[in-house]
Amino acid sequence: MPETTQSPAANSERVPDPCIVVIFGASGDLTKRKLLPALFHLKQQNLLPEDFSVVGVARRDLSATFAADMQDGIIKGGGVDAGDSTLKPFMDKVKYFATEFDNDEGFEKLKAFLADLDGQLGTKGNRLFYLAVAPEYFADIAQRLQKHGMTDAPEGGFVNVIIEKPFGTDLESAKKLNSEINSVLKENQIFRIDHYLGKETVQNILVFRFGNALFEPIWNRNYIDHVEITAAESIGIEGRGPFYETAGALRDVLQNHVMEVLSFVAMEPPDSFEAAAVRTEKLKVWKAIDPIPVENTARGQYGEGTVDGQKVIGYRQEDRVNPESATETYAAMKLEIENWRWAGVPFYIRAGKRLAKRVTEVTVVFKQPPLHLFKNNAKDGSIQPNVLQLRIQPDEGITLTFGAKIPGPTTNVKPVEMHFSYADAFGKSSANGYERLLLDAMLGDGTLFAEREGVETTWALMTPILEAWAATKPADFPNYEAGTWGPKCADDLLARDGRKWHEL
Repeated sequence: MPETTQSPAANSERVPDPCIVVIFGASGDLTKRKLLPALFHLKQQNLLPEDFSVVGVARRDLSATFAADMQDGIIKGGGVDAGDSTLKPFMDKVKYFATEFDNDEGFEKLKAFLADLDGQLGTKGNRLFYLAVAPEYFADIAQRLQKHGMTDAPEGGFVNVIIEKPFGTDLESAKKLNSEINSVLKENQIFRIDHYLGKETVQNILVFRFGNALFEPIWNRNYIDHVEITAAESIGIEGRGPFYETAGALRDVLQNHVMEVLSFVAMEPPDSFEAAAVRTEKLKVWKAIDPIPVENTARGQYGEGTVDGQKVIGYRQEDRVNPESATETYAAMKLEIENWRWAGVPFYIRAGKRLAKRVTEVTVVFKQPPLHLFKNNAKDGSIQPNVLQLRIQPDEGITLTFGAKIPGPTTNVKPVEMHFSYADAFGKSSANGYERLLLDAMLGDGTLFAEREGVETTWALMTPILEAWAATKPADFPNYEAGTWGPKCADDLLARDGRKWHEL
């Protein structure tokens, strides 16, 4: 199938006003691999204004090499032909500015640099600042932008700020950071980004649920037995020992990515797809989750093992990791949502490193019919429940498993699958998910971004677990072999309810 990157015409309502995208921390990998390719994809689809510029800001002087390096990232990471006729005009608008993030003189010079670009390019003072920096710089940069008069929007224009995760490490730190950021920026200027929400397959959960009469009537406790959400990676920590030692699987994935996906699966239909309506329904889901007892959680750490046929080391042998580390590389828990739709339906969520394969998926397991007419005719002696699998990555798609009669003179039943593939239906795409998020932030649409109360609500759920885990160091780490599906305690979490994780 051809790759889908270009669109001959754009919806004029989705084209932002002229603006400059300013990326702090532009020397980092994110800018080259994700942000610049995403911006160029928007250009290919005619979704960027003609009057536009990108300014990378970092501490080192990279002005001589920055544009060429970013172009290399667009070509190699964005699936772009080096001979694309729109590439050179786009790269002509990519600039670089060097300053320390705590340097007032540097910020004053940056302000003048941006104002000069406004005059050259007609960008009218509109700004999208992207803080692709370590979390300790978030508040400092925001406060200096305000101090030097760069947070006030021009008349009829905008100044918006994207903040990367992690947004806090627990409830207290999240509240502190929110207070510092909100002291210099209005809440509607702040776009707390979670790249999972840029994935088409996550956004499609809402379309699948609310746009199809076939599924919405059965999306409740009367028909659904339980829901599983898995975010599994086969890779290890990829040299990020110092970061992962302070994060762990719960902070890194469950509190943000998985909880966002859970809200899309469980939320009520919003009044509209405006940001306020969607955020309200997501927040209702998180607030309806009962406090999570520590006995409804499981944690693990990988040891040596085999992944994709290759021997790999254990977490404690990774570079710059404490050889007696108690950091979890796997986390799982059982959640209960106490509302009319979901009462009595458990949600089992898990995330981990060095698992059997890379897969992010929502698995919805339906209840059995009240009378098993064919239970003695099933091939394996039991009728399997209907299962709906929403594959977020990779091999994006949807699979529905149901029972069917095996051809022959007797009535025997076997599970079969109906499968929908994004690549087969729409062609392979080189988009990386940041396209939609960057565009929405320029348009001031916060639907797919986290807001303050939501961030603090999910941290309020997870912080007691982190505290309980910190108070009782695990004696059995490492407790799962790399290349498997995690520790036995995670299997026990479902087994005591008479269930088991769905095979992925």
